[in-house]
Amino acid sequence: MGKQRDLSTGIVAQIQALRQQGLTQTKIAEQLGISQSSVCKALKKNCSKRTNCSGVRKTSARDNKQLRKIAVSNRFKSTSELTDLWNKQTGADVSRSTTYRRLRELGFKSRVPAVKPMLNKKQMEKRLKWAKEHGEWTAEDWQKVVFSDESRFCISFGDQGPRVWRRGGETYNHGCVKRSVKFPQSVMVWGCMSARGVGKLCFLKKTVNAAVYQDVLETFLIPTVEEQFGEEDFIFQQDLAHAAKSTKDWFTKKQLEVLAWPANSPDLNVIENLWAIVKRKIRDRKPTALDQLKQNIATAWEAVSAETCDKLVKSMPRRLQAVIQAKGAATKY
Repeated sequence: MGKQRDLSTGIVAQIQALRQQGLTQTKIAEQLGISQSSVCKALKKNCSKRTNCSGVRKTSARDNKQLRKIAVSNRFKSTSELTDLWNKQTGADVSRSTTYRRLRELGFKSRVPAVKPMLNKKQMEKRLKWAKEHGEWTAEDWQKVVFSDESRFCISFGDQGPRVWRRGGETYNHGCVKRSVKFPQSVMVWGCMSARGVGKLCFLKKTVNAAVYQDVLETFLIPTVEEQFGEEDFIFQQDLAHAAKSTKDWFTKKQLEVLAWPANSPDLNVIENLWAIVKRKIRDRKPTALDQLKQNIATAWEAVSAETCDKLVKSMPRRLQAVIQAKGAATKY
């Protein structure tokens, strides 16, 4: 097929005029007896910005204001569902792509919702009390703490559930978060970290009861603190789920100081941010088997720098102040 001949100035002017009247490229092509690709080429060539070539806007400021209300009230709806609601409430006839563009103009972006813990009044009161008791701890004080936790990694990272429409600064707003998440084939991992770097990583093969947990501490925690602290003092942080009497006796026998910790407080534990970093690193690798997933986790974990860990630990004073300001409620961390 030969090269298309350039359109005359007169034809280009007609294309622009018809476009300003609101005609689609297909209708313009039919009316002028030319191909749709020629219309598209002429429009692109004669304008530098999309907004100058988009023709008459199909929505008014009032329509856009109504869309903002709809989006705020239906944050977990898809673009198609929001389009249907918008057309129904305003009597407009806009497409899904128009709805998407207007949402972006209004500051909304489609994001995977953050997971926020459910806190009852008693838990919030204990969190607030704990934050005030430790509010004067400095970054240097927190550098003596070894943080620990378990996390679940799944093979199907792409299956993250429904997305949410939110604007900047709304990540942890009440209407923008989900309360729980279900996992496909996965592996549970225990890890620890301090301002000096990451510790030994343990892939848990069975339910973690008191005996199993103590074995994990003996095998993975003790070598970590010996390597990072030597003869220096440190404080160990753990989740309240591991509060069995035999575990307390184990700490007493080992002469290890354990930091009192408020229940249901992942936003206070810096290792949660570390898990998020590791998950982001391995997400694009798309493992298809558990052994491959484990290898990816171990590689990403070992690649975390001591500088990253130190930066996270230094955020502890800010985290406590955020809890105090929120009166014990969950925070953005």
